[in-house]
Amino acid sequence: MFNYPANYWNGASVAINHLLDTNGGDIKGKKVALVYHNSAYGKEPIRTLEELSAKHGYELSLLPVDHPGQEQKSQWLQIRRDKPDYVIMYGWGVMNQVAIQEAANIRFPMENFIGIWWSGAEHDVTPAGAAANGYKSVTFHNVGSDFPIFDDIKTHVVDKGLAAGAGDQIGTVLYNRGMYAAMLAAEAAKKAQELHGTAQITPAMMRDGMEALEITEEGMTALGMPNFGPSFKVSCENHGGPGLGGITQWNAADKKWSLISDFGPSDMDVILPLITADSEAFAAENNIEQRCN
Repeated sequence: MFNYPANYWNGASVAINHLLDTNGGDIKGKKVALVYHNSAYGKEPIRTLEELSAKHGYELSLLPVDHPGQEQKSQWLQIRRDKPDYVIMYGWGVMNQVAIQEAANIRFPMENFIGIWWSGAEHDVTPAGAAANGYKSVTFHNVGSDFPIFDDIKTHVVDKGLAAGAGDQIGTVLYNRGMYAAMLAAEAAKKAQELHGTAQITPAMMRDGMEALEITEEGMTALGMPNFGPSFKVSCENHGGPGLGGITQWNAADKKWSLISDFGPSDMDVILPLITADSEAFAAENNIEQRCN
């Protein structure tokens, strides 16, 4: 399994780090509510947020939302009653749109509402119109279309009628994420070919390439993607890299996202022991021998 440059636990920590940054490093006594899709995915950040709560002294409340998430009245009535200082959301699909509208209905300040990266695309915020202004989302890649790579895509793909669709999604959050993921896969394949001296790589060779992947700012610039994502290095021992992420914010008037932070670290002092414990338990249950020491 490879989850670079960040996993859902890193995302939870990046959100808390942002709250720390905006509160002078101290969120003791603050109330943080997690609104989450009531599934394994949605429950991912709970343990991390609980550990970070013990470390930083904030009060955590948990508000599950059953799939598909169209009915959230009770959760947002509870938020209105409990008055948390911040809401973090691990949502999916229509749940995101409904949550943002419900937050607007109770006049919850959008700048204090932070979604994970699957809760931070254009279609999540546009239904609420101006009311979504200021909403934030964790990200592990940049936003917008102001990158040389997109000029090349327009010239060599869109303008030649080779786009899979209308070619009008360039620069949107999910388009950028898909392209970024494809770039990481291609770079890992190139590394595998380089390591093994063949273009016809096997799955095991691809794994070697992924374990030797290093993404640098110099390399991204050469690909036409300067500052598109964080610099990171993978190894046999660490398939996730350092767990870097940033924060984006929605401007409803301009209908665009902006990256409002650098790609900063997550709290690996908290997360790494959780990863180690879960990984060792999974290996024991499935009789998997550890390859790296």
